[in-house]
Amino acid sequence: MESDVTAPIVNDAGFSLLGLLLEADIVVKLVLIILLIASLWSWAVIIEKTFAVSSARRRAKAFEDAFWSGRADDLDRRGPPSGSDAASRIYASISREWSDARRAPEPNDHMMMIDRAERSLRAGVDREVGRISNGLGVLATIGSASPFIGLFGTVWGIMNAFLNIAEKQDTSLTNVAGPIAEALFATGLGLVAAIPAVIYYNKFTGDVNRFADQLDTFSQDLLVRLSRRASDLGA
Repeated sequence: MESDVTAPIVNDAGFSLLGLLLEADIVVKLVLIILLIASLWSWAVIIEKTFAVSSARRRAKAFEDAFWSGRADDLDRRGPPSGSDAASRIYASISREWSDARRAPEPNDHMMMIDRAERSLRAGVDREVGRISNGLGVLATIGSASPFIGLFGTVWGIMNAFLNIAEKQDTSLTNVAGPIAEALFATGLGLVAAIPAVIYYNKFTGDVNRFADQLDTFSQDLLVRLSRRASDLGA
């Protein structure tokens, strides 16, 4: 008699999250796979940007320190641009204009050279900021889309729960536990994918803005130095 009572309890103990996911509706499975890929993709971008942004800012600062530690009034004697960091590439663009200025025969040519250098520096800063910002759009997309993808899985799972009730004419927890658990899991996974993406997108946006300000300040200092030296040549 006792064995007849305990047998159903042992059989029901096999309920697990893995088994639930394996038995989930195909649409819910697809939603979960998309969210899992989105989460892994966002973490890949986060890890890559963490090293890339910090390294870019550090190398640019090191080049600036080495640059300004040289002779303060001789642009053509500064360290050769290696092209390995943003600041050196910006310096390379203005050094070409400086070489042209030294060969310019007329003062008007010097003024045109300064205007050309300013446009070149602005384009160089924009190019470097664009390079370091590459990939942030992925975080923005994942952060905004993942909750809605998870919500779609939630709606689909709840719909399946009601269909089970209508089909079996039974509102017991046994009939709706599976679909509702799938729905809640889709919601949770959507948040797991979205929250880190949003947090790190905001962080990296601030870091990139500070990096842009750093490069802009450096380029403006170079332009002022170039203008002064060009005026001396035209005098």
